[in-house]
Amino acid sequence: MPPGRRRAPLAGALVSAFGPAREGSSATGWLVSLVLIAVVTAGGETLAAHGNDADISMLYLIPVIYAGTRHGLGTGLATGLVAALAYDFFFVPPLYSLLVADPSHVLSMVILIGTAVVCSQLGGQVRRQARLAQANADRNGAIAGFARLLMGINRREDLWALLAREIARLLDVRTVVLAPDMPGESGRRLVVKAAVPAFDRLDLIDGVAARWAYDTARPTGPGSDAMAVSEWQFIPVLGGNVAHAVFGVGREDARMALTGAQEPLLASLLDQAGLALARIAAEEDMLALGKVQERDRLRAALLSSIGHDLRTPLTTVLGMLRAIRPETARQQAQLDSARGEAERLDRFVANLIDMVRIETGGLERALEPVDLNEAVTAALDDLRRVLGAHPVIVEVARDLPLVMADPVLLHHCLINLVDNAAKHGRADGPVTLRARPAGEGLALAVLDEGPGIVAGEEQRVFGMFTRLEGSDRRGGTGLGLAIVKGFAQAMGMEVAAANRAEGKGAAFTLLIPSENLRQVDGAG
Repeated sequence: MPPGRRRAPLAGALVSAFGPAREGSSATGWLVSLVLIAVVTAGGETLAAHGNDADISMLYLIPVIYAGTRHGLGTGLATGLVAALAYDFFFVPPLYSLLVADPSHVLSMVILIGTAVVCSQLGGQVRRQARLAQANADRNGAIAGFARLLMGINRREDLWALLAREIARLLDVRTVVLAPDMPGESGRRLVVKAAVPAFDRLDLIDGVAARWAYDTARPTGPGSDAMAVSEWQFIPVLGGNVAHAVFGVGREDARMALTGAQEPLLASLLDQAGLALARIAAEEDMLALGKVQERDRLRAALLSSIGHDLRTPLTTVLGMLRAIRPETARQQAQLDSARGEAERLDRFVANLIDMVRIETGGLERALEPVDLNEAVTAALDDLRRVLGAHPVIVEVARDLPLVMADPVLLHHCLINLVDNAAKHGRADGPVTLRARPAGEGLALAVLDEGPGIVAGEEQRVFGMFTRLEGSDRRGGTGLGLAIVKGFAQAMGMEVAAANRAEGKGAAFTLLIPSENLRQVDGAG
């Protein structure tokens, strides 16, 4: 033990309770026992002088019982032997001699010695049980006090410091806590978060042992079945059955860090720390979730404000542009360009408002039978200016089943898919709309001849404000496809993105399940 350092009260109690019992004699026990024997002998002489010597042997049970119960087996046996000799010498004929004329007196002497043995054993058991009870009380008190301290901890760094400090104090050992330099990053290197006495790094062997304990969630070091060459004993700190840190204990003289009595206490303290760690992790998750929810709420409020503030002046601008009658061809071209840009801006504002409806759960739908041919024709008619020089190929059979969908939502889906194909496809390349049976349902695909989609990004392309570099999804606001996904799911459909199997380009497919189909009377 380092000089000037006192053993912690709990550590001393545990060692005395569970260590090897030393029931040896003491000077005080011998002295008191001899005094009691002398007093009993004097009392016996007084009784004998009055002619009453029948129960004198029973008086010697007093010092024998005292010595056996208070001072252990050695003092008890010696006291029993001295009491038997005193009884023999002073009260058994022939007096003042160790000879025994009557064999019945030998039984009294044997009883004295036997009483000493029995009382010593019983007294030892009582003392051990008392020390065990005291140690358990100290242990429970330590755990309760540690748990109270943990209640005020809300940060991992504070938890590590408390863990190292309190266990070092309670068990009188050196302590260290190692954890990844970034929480939740299991593959990152372990760094020293707290240590008593303070230091900032372990040597190579100890570092390897700590890493093994962290990766396997099993103890290492002395007393374990792994990495016993390390001077430190490392125990993983578990939170939710996952190791979040490693706790190490050791001694400056490289002795065994823990006794058998201290290991259960350390396990209990680390369990308490694991529960606190799980609570801290849950609080961190709740805080992060609250930030995300607040960000989404602010974003929805911003989008709603922008959308509604732009809608009224934009409607006025479009109305005025449509009412103007140009006088020359140049004015007509300029007017067409202005109307095209205003209509594009109108679609953007509509997308903002639709996105807010999706995110806030305010999307209303009214499903009714819709003819796909009519829906496709209406969408293409609204996009005449956007399509411009793009040839449009429609491959939608006339005898397809009716689709149970919200006409407005389906119209917006088709407009955004066709607009996406025209915007990101080849400048003069065709835009194809193709409807085909897909299992028991239908697949309505919009195909372009652009560069296509980067492999592995097929799902991310439907994210809000997503633009993928290295593909044909670089421009635009990144709202159109997110709205298509939201509207499709609201109608019980799905949308998928992939590169075309034949030729170059991307294919965005609206997947209509069989429960959304209604056969037309007379159709096959």
